[in-house]
Amino acid sequence: MNRRGLLQLMLIASAPAAVNPALAQNPSARDLAEAGPLGDVVLGPPDAKVTIVEYASLTCGHCAAFHRETYPELKKRFIDTGKVRFILREFPLDPLATAGFMLARCKGDASYYPVTDLLFDHQKDWAFAAKPLDGLQTILRQAGFSEEKFESCLKDQTLYESVSAVKRRATETFKVSSTPTFFINGQRYTGNLSMSDIEKIIAPLLAS
Repeated sequence: MNRRGLLQLMLIASAPAAVNPALAQNPSARDLAEAGPLGDVVLGPPDAKVTIVEYASLTCGHCAAFHRETYPELKKRFIDTGKVRFILREFPLDPLATAGFMLARCKGDASYYPVTDLLFDHQKDWAFAAKPLDGLQTILRQAGFSEEKFESCLKDQTLYESVSAVKRRATETFKVSSTPTFFINGQRYTGNLSMSDIEKIIAPLLAS
């Protein structure tokens, strides 16, 4: 996808597919563990008692609030101490969020969380700016993106299709219809979870 194509797509309103709540059952552990075409970027040890999979959009205000207010404490207290395994997966709600995830993926796994954290932290400066792509490019200069790298990432059709495939599978297989959606040891939770919410969920899992 090139820059002009992305701008054209941004003129088309995008929305997640409607899902019948009765169909939104918890997925099997095997299905949920299967990564998309780009693989998962995993934080925390493989033998952690708790695994949290989050489907998020970089342009989602509730997702940004979670990553600003809850995620740092979750990481410090539970991920970095080996108690929780955490996976962020792409569920872009619009072409701009797709572009953000493409850029986060473009420089390899080591840059994925630094870039997504940066974009969540500065969401208002690009996602809701008058010229969002210019804002996105300005912010990503902090992550070492030259203009050439920025442009080449957005022209990578394979990358575009791979990010889109993660969302498509989440919609079709896991019935994800909103962001953020969390699967904590396979159990579905939607909305911006506070640290208190997460502690109540994972405490019995860690004690088992």
